[in-house]
Amino acid sequence: MTMKTACKDEGRVTRGKYVSNIDAIQQLSPTEKSEISNVTTRFQFRASKYYLSLIDWDDPDDPIRRIIVPHPNELQRWGDIDVSDESSVTVARGLQHKYASTVLLLVTEMCGGFCRFCFRKRLFMRGNNETRFDLDEAVKYISRHPEVNNVLITGGDPLILSTSKLEAIVSAISKIEHVRIIRIGTKIPAFDPFRIIDDPTLPQMLAKYSTPERRIHLMCHFDHPNELTDASREGIRIMQQAGVICVNQSPISRGISDDPEVMAQLWNELSYMGVPQYYVFLNRPTIGNKPFHVPIVEAYFLIEEARKHCSGLAKRAKFVMSHSTGKIEIVGVDGNYIYMKYHRAKYARDEQRFFVCHRDDDAYWLDQLEPIDSMQKTG
Repeated sequence: MTMKTACKDEGRVTRGKYVSNIDAIQQLSPTEKSEISNVTTRFQFRASKYYLSLIDWDDPDDPIRRIIVPHPNELQRWGDIDVSDESSVTVARGLQHKYASTVLLLVTEMCGGFCRFCFRKRLFMRGNNETRFDLDEAVKYISRHPEVNNVLITGGDPLILSTSKLEAIVSAISKIEHVRIIRIGTKIPAFDPFRIIDDPTLPQMLAKYSTPERRIHLMCHFDHPNELTDASREGIRIMQQAGVICVNQSPISRGISDDPEVMAQLWNELSYMGVPQYYVFLNRPTIGNKPFHVPIVEAYFLIEEARKHCSGLAKRAKFVMSHSTGKIEIVGVDGNYIYMKYHRAKYARDEQRFFVCHRDDDAYWLDQLEPIDSMQKTG
């Protein structure tokens, strides 16, 4: 199969223009709108006009469409609302501390678009107030924990915030002496790169705080090569020129990135841009995500096949699942077993621990696997 990379400049007229009502998408037929209306009642829809313009509406399986347009199968019974049990590591509203060296801040419940497979879709549901954190309280907490050397600002998407609001957060954190890395989780370079291109104050602000001794890292989220348009590449280039380190992380999702050729093209193109793939996530069994899940064993072999077509620089990503007990790397599969290791661990006893489970080709999460006799279950 020959993949094509979208390269057209979609036009600045779409900058900042968002759609949150399916009825506004003229390319959808009345029947299609009717079929997904119940989905949007439960799981919200949001997209930029720029991102919608990347869809080939003549292709019902278009990957960009699958990422952003609701599907009736999202209502199938499946998973939990908080699969990774983030509530158990929430030390204050909007403040999570799961790994010793890392604190996570949920600073907004809004994104440039709502991925249909989002593992944190609870933030976009009515009644949620997890992101209303107190910056002063967060700074005090981090200051009291010298083991914290990096802070992840996420949500939602922090780049949805105004530059002044984001700077208030970045500035306060950067003053904490033992914090050496600030990470910003974002899909804005894919969803709305003009947020970066048309606001020079954003890269100027980040350049002020991304110093040789304390770099800011942009944790980008590109799922498919068709997201790598001229505009998105320009957004990344601007960030890099501002001294921001850009990396990519994304899940393996059915119908989007479960093709080795697609993964290889994405990782290679990103490597040419100087954006290494950091993680490939197993898609979490979050409520509404059944249409996108790929079982552990199948995902492992698809990823390994993709690696065959990448340079060393392009295939550095770790294949992990973000389990409640930590980030678990799937390091190997043979005829009988699945071999795993904790890349990050919630509990000190698990840090870097290697373990083995019986192979189960239907399993899509650690909890479904049976460890070999010599190992106790985690948790």
